[in-house]
Amino acid sequence: MAETKEVTKPRDYRWRLPLLLCWPLCSFLISGCRASEEQQTLSDGPRYLNGTSLVRPIDYREWPFVGSALGLTYEDETASSDAPPNFTNVFVNPSSHRGFMETGVWPSGTVFILELRRSQTDAAPNKGGQFQGDLLSLEAEVKDARFSDGWAFFNFGRGTELAEVAAPLSGAAAASCVQCHTNETAVERTFVQFYPTLLQVARQKGTLKPGF
Repeated sequence: MAETKEVTKPRDYRWRLPLLLCWPLCSFLISGCRASEEQQTLSDGPRYLNGTSLVRPIDYREWPFVGSALGLTYEDETASSDAPPNFTNVFVNPSSHRGFMETGVWPSGTVFILELRRSQTDAAPNKGGQFQGDLLSLEAEVKDARFSDGWAFFNFGRGTELAEVAAPLSGAAAASCVQCHTNETAVERTFVQFYPTLLQVARQKGTLKPGF
């Protein structure tokens, strides 16, 4: 009987070609997404001109909102006033908020924005409550090792005349801020006692100052 030889068909590698072509593209896209996420994380921190002058973040109202107060003051009242109390709103940059939620402390590059807004009553259908109105002033507090004691305070001005860049407060203008934010704050130099969700985190992480 004649021996029958098995005929082996050549393998068809054409189906692998699209995968081979797609893999570098997929790898590039994944790397690009990771780089974009890292860049976003880095870019929401403070931006400076001349090394220490803070550029006002125009998108701060898209940042995590940590607390609001009505008529809050850190000084003893010396005279009565019929003027309605003002609202304060506090925002913090997203990456630092995430860092605090994980550790109970603020990472370097933390930026707090403080809004002061007029309280109003004259809008229908309101009959007696107060709501937020015009912007009165905008301030910032930053944690950054580039400053001598690790923190700095900034004032962007009032109302519609806000500055795009603000130099750090110094001398007497900064002294009262430093004293209050050192002696009266619950976590580092921040008034976490006024921000209920952050206060709970600080308690869980054990980062509250003694007395809080």
